[in-house]
Amino acid sequence: MRRHHVIIALTGAGLLALTGCGSDSDAPAPGKTSAPASTVPSTGPSGKPSADPSAARPDTGLPPSPAPAQRAAYLAALDAIDPEIVNGKDDKAVSRGLDQCQSIKGEKDPAKRLAGANQRFIGPNHPDGFGPVKSALIVAAVQANLCPTY
Repeated sequence: MRRHHVIIALTGAGLLALTGCGSDSDAPAPGKTSAPASTVPSTGPSGKPSADPSAARPDTGLPPSPAPAQRAAYLAALDAIDPEIVNGKDDKAVSRGLDQCQSIKGEKDPAKRLAGANQRFIGPNHPDGFGPVKSALIVAAVQANLCPTY
């Protein structure tokens, strides 16, 4: 019973933290300007388009790939929630986390963020997701480790 109370408290704290992150204003922050996205593909030194996937990330709204320490902390956080979330597929878990960052940035409704995480993060024994409590913890782990500025 005590574990249940801790999970509920952490979920509530995570939701409160996520709720305070949004802004209803469409205006850019002071000192920041928005530039139109370039449609010209980046090119390498040879003049050929770059194969670096992180070069395209700013246009897609995804954060850059995490540094090794960030990646390890993120995977450890997911394993602490439920080992089945990663399930030995580290790259897939990171990819899903980066996709969730895009949802965090674009979706202001916390309930829709949680629903998206519940659909995105699935496992062999959880084909319909891990439920609202674990989804809230997953969203908190994603935001803390992969996209803290969102």
